[in-house]
Amino acid sequence: MEVLKPAMQDGSISWYRFEGVKLRLADNTFYTPDYCVMRSDGTMEMHEVKGFWQDDARVKIKVAADMYPLKFIAVKRQAKKNGGGWSIEEF
Repeated sequence: MEVLKPAMQDGSISWYRFEGVKLRLADNTFYTPDYCVMRSDGTMEMHEVKGFWQDDARVKIKVAADMYPLKFIAVKRQAKKNGGGWSIEEF
């Protein structure tokens, strides 16, 4: 993720891994965040990157946020007509 590289350089992020963890939500149901991120203070975050949301993906991130003591962040591309860039949502 291009946003993570500058944060690595300035020291605010110590480590990140693409699809580095798999979280169990129920029997035969898992959620794999796009990025597992460790901040320099040791805080762990799960980052999800979306072009658009499908219903099951939104449900899974909400369930995971309720089950695990981690910070969950979703980054979604905004339409050009809405100014472009990214919107950020925390769960």
